[in-house]
This record gives sequence, C-alpha cells and structure tokens, in this order.
Amino acid sequence: MTPFDTIKHYYACFNSQNWQGMLELLHPNVRHDINQGETQVGTEAYRSFLRHMDETYEEQLKDMVFLFDTTENRFACEFTVHGVYKKTDGNLPPAHGQTYTLPAGAFLEMRDGKIFRVTTYYNLTDWIKMVSEQPT
Repeated sequence: MTPFDTIKHYYACFNSQNWQGMLELLHPNVRHDINQGETQVGTEAYRSFLRHMDETYEEQLKDMVFLFDTTENRFACEFTVHGVYKKTDGNLPPAHGQTYTLPAGAFLEMRDGKIFRVTTYYNLTDWIKMVSEQPT
C-alpha cells in the first residue's frame, strides 16, 4: 500500500466507523495533536480518544481533498464534517442530538509505512455556535 493509499484507507475506516482498522494504520508512537486539546502519544491513547469520540459524536467526512509533498511523507486533507452531537462532552454545550456541518482539515505524517502524526483543526467557536442555536 502506498502512503497515499494508507491515508485514504485511514479516512475510509473513519467513515465506516472501523476504529480497529484506523488503529492498525498508526505507528505505535503516533503523535495525535487534538484540536483545542493536548498532544497525545501512542496507539492506546488514540484508542481511548476514538472510544470517547464514538460515544459522544457521530461523524462522516465528505468533500475530501488530499494534498501531499513530493516524498509522500506529509499529507494535508481538507474535508467537511457532517455530524450529530450525541452525548455532552465535558464542559461543552449540552448534547441533545444536534447536527452540524463544519469545515476542517488535518495534517498527517508517515514514518515506517505507518501514520506517525495526525493534527486536526476546526473552528471550535463555530461548532459551539451551531450546536447552541438548535432548540432542545
């Protein structure tokens, strides 16, 4: 599998909620830079993150555009997140099934044939506004 195929497969696993498939594509020391959060390292931390996300959100990524450097070691992916806020997440607004559509992007790095870094960005202020404006 080429690095680009690995990245595309990673996102296909995301959209099919194949969390184990995603984890299998990660380097054991994967660095995960969480939007508005801390950096986590390792597949166990990533597994915990995926479990939390699965309990709290239901998301599909659409309109994906992939960019990569000439070595195919670094990638960028722009996409639109279509989601449902299922369960209140920490000190964020209360969840009651609100839907959202949010532009986002990610930077990924490959090492030893695996995804070594995942850095995701989206506008949290816009997301909070979307889910707060929907009636209960």
